[in-house]
Amino acid sequence: QVQLVETGGGLVQAGGSLRLSCAASGRTFNTYNMGWFRQAPGEEREFVAAISWSGGRTYYADSVKARFTISRDNAKNAVYLQMNSLKPEDTAVYYCAVQTLSGRYYSSSDYDYWGQGTPVTVSS
Repeated sequence: QVQLVETGGGLVQAGGSLRLSCAASGRTFNTYNMGWFRQAPGEEREFVAAISWSGGRTYYADSVKARFTISRDNAKNAVYLQMNSLKPEDTAVYYCAVQTLSGRYYSSSDYDYWGQGTPVTVSS
């Protein structure tokens, strides 16, 4: 069982930055791939970014590439999402998720545990 708690969301103006954090429980955190997804009102949940268990590989949705950076600190059981140059279309609830077995990094159905989400609102 893994529990995830996201923090760091809030209201920011377009062009601004936010850093989301996800704290995970569990002794085997450093063996799991991690991902960030988001869901805007009335939309399906979509992939944002993912990072391998070691941190050696990262993946991004085209819509956030070069603006967002995913990272992790296995000593702290934490994963982060640095979001720069935010746009109104980035407004959504952001979720972190754990992938306990290897799977498609971009597919929410291949992730096993989810946090409760943290809302991000970008005003124009």
